[in-house]
Amino acid sequence: MPWKEVSTMTQKIQLLADWHSKLFTVTDLSHKYDIQRNTVYKWLERYEAFGVDGLKERSRAPHRHPNQTPDDVVAMIVAQKLKKRKRGPKKVIARLKEQHPDIVWPSPSTASDWLKKHGLVGAKKKRSTVPPYTEPFKDCHEPNASWSADYKGQFYTRNGRICYPLTISDNYSRYLLACTGLPGPRYHETRAIFETVFREYGLPDVIRTDNGTPFAGKCIGGLSRLAIWWIQLGIMPERIDKGRPQQNSRHERMHRTMDDEALEHIAPAMKEQQREFDFFRTDYNDDRPHEALGQKTPASVYKKSPRPFVEKPVAPEYDHGYTVRQVRSSGDIKLNGNRYFLTELLEGHYVGLKAVSDELWQIYYSFYPLGFIDIKKNKVLRTKKKVFTMCPV
Repeated sequence: MPWKEVSTMTQKIQLLADWHSKLFTVTDLSHKYDIQRNTVYKWLERYEAFGVDGLKERSRAPHRHPNQTPDDVVAMIVAQKLKKRKRGPKKVIARLKEQHPDIVWPSPSTASDWLKKHGLVGAKKKRSTVPPYTEPFKDCHEPNASWSADYKGQFYTRNGRICYPLTISDNYSRYLLACTGLPGPRYHETRAIFETVFREYGLPDVIRTDNGTPFAGKCIGGLSRLAIWWIQLGIMPERIDKGRPQQNSRHERMHRTMDDEALEHIAPAMKEQQREFDFFRTDYNDDRPHEALGQKTPASVYKKSPRPFVEKPVAPEYDHGYTVRQVRSSGDIKLNGNRYFLTELLEGHYVGLKAVSDELWQIYYSFYPLGFIDIKKNKVLRTKKKVFTMCPV
C-alpha cells in the first residue's frame, strides 16, 4: 500500500486540532511537526485572527517597491524606442540621459525588461561572426588620423535607376563625413565628393579602402588616378586585403546600421533616396550614441583637421639620397641606359629611386613605395610587402 501524501494545509489543520485538544504544548507540536516554535505561534495567531483563511500561504513579494520604475519614466523609454525602433536599450537610455539629465534613469537591462513587456524587443538574430581585426586601428588616438571610404553595395531605386552610395567616415570618432548616392563608382564623380569633404573638414593622414575602382588599380603599387591625387595631397592610401572587409570593420559596421535605417525602404528616385541618406547621416552623427565612444555621439568627438585642402598641390620632392626620374608618356623611366615600365598614370610625374643594394633599387612616388627595379634581372618587381600601415599618431 503506497504512502499517502499529506498536503501542507492538512498538516496545519491537524496541528490546530492537536493544540485545541490540550494534550500538546507548543514544544510538543514543534517536535511532532518538525518546525520551529515561532512557526507554531505564527499559525496559531493567524488562525485566531483570520480563521482557516489565515492558514493559506501569503505572497512573499514586498509590500513596497522603492526601486520600481515610475510609469512616466517607462512611458518616455517606450516613446524613445518608438522613435528609433532599431536602437537597443543602451542607446535609448544614453539618449534620454542626454535629453533629460535631471531624471534618474534605470539601467539598460531594466529598460530592456520594460521594452520586452511592451513587445518592442524582437528575438536576436544569430549572426556568423568573424574575429575582429583591430590592429590597423590601435594607434588612432585622434580624429583625422585615418579615414575609411567605400562604395556601399549598389541597388536600384523604384524608378529603375542604379545607385552606388559613396560613404566616407573618420575611424576614430566614427563621424560620417559623406553619404552620397552616385550613378557609378567613377573617378570624376568620386573625386568631386572628396573635394567637397576635404574643403569642409580638411585632410586626413590616411584613407583606407578596398581594392575596387576607383580607389585602386592593377598597375604598379596599386595606383589609380584617385590614389595619385591623394598622395599629392599628402594622404597615404591604405588598402585592405582582398576579401577581408573585417580589416575595415568600423566602416562596415556603419554600413550595417545604414542597411537597417536608410535602406530599409528604397525611395522612388535618386533625389528622394539622397534625402534619406542625408537624414541618416545627421541622425548617425548627431543623435545616435556609440557604445565604443562611451555612448557619446560621433559629432561630440569629431573635430576638423588642421590640414587644409590644397587646390593645386606641389610636385613631390626627394632627398639628396634619391635618384629622380621623370615618367615618360609611354609610362617608363630610364636608369643606367635601360628602360623600365611603371605606369602611364604617372606620365610627366617624377619618381624617386633609392639604392637598396648594388642590384636593387626601390621606387617611390613621393612618400609612397611602388616597387623595385632589379638591375641584374633588368625588370621591375612589384613590392610584395603590403602597403598597410598603422594609423599614425
